[in-house]
Amino acid sequence: MQKMMCEALHYYDKEVVKMIVEKYGLTPMEAINKFIKSETHNMLEDMRFGMYEFGYPAIFNMWECEQITGDPRNSMYIRGE
Repeated sequence: MQKMMCEALHYYDKEVVKMIVEKYGLTPMEAINKFIKSETHNMLEDMRFGMYEFGYPAIFNMWECEQITGDPRNSMYIRGE
């Protein structure tokens, strides 16, 4: 697996965590733990998935879909709607 560069991953982590904190009222530590342990984050780290082409709002949407449905692939960004 070829991993995303640390600087880019840090940017996504920071922005997505901020959105999780704002929307769900979690502490930053709770939010980063939930995000880093998610399938969405695993996919984001793995360059084969090409998720670096999405902005952080799309990554947040994928994470949110994963929380609701159990699979980030249910996101409209992946399904292509």
